Amino acid sequence: QVQLVESGGGLVQPGGSLRLSCAASGSIFRLYFMGWYRQAPGKQRELVVGITSGGNTNYGDSVKGRFTISRDNAKNTVYLQMNSLKPEDTAVYYCNARYNTDAYWGQGTQVTVSS
Repeated sequence: QVQLVESGGGLVQPGGSLRLSCAASGSIFRLYFMGWYRQAPGKQRELVVGITSGGNTNYGDSVKGRFTISRDNAKNTVYLQMNSLKPEDTAVYYCNARYNTDAYWGQGTQVTVSS
């Protein structure tokens, strides 16, 4: 069983920045595919960005050029740097870990972009 704990959400003005963190338990973090998803009210959960164990990334079109994912395997942590935030980025952001057929979710962290 893998536990994921997100942190770093909050309220930010349009154009501002936030950095989310997701700390994972387990000894094989380096092998996980890690992803950040988000879900806005009344909408389906969508993939924001994913990063493979080898460091390859896949960004959603709406965040390309503004968001950056990174991972620190020594700290069992994945980060999401979010710049130039827009009101439409408002959502609950979830961390996801996958390895073989197993998938795990964090509890989510709220990001609100508003003036």
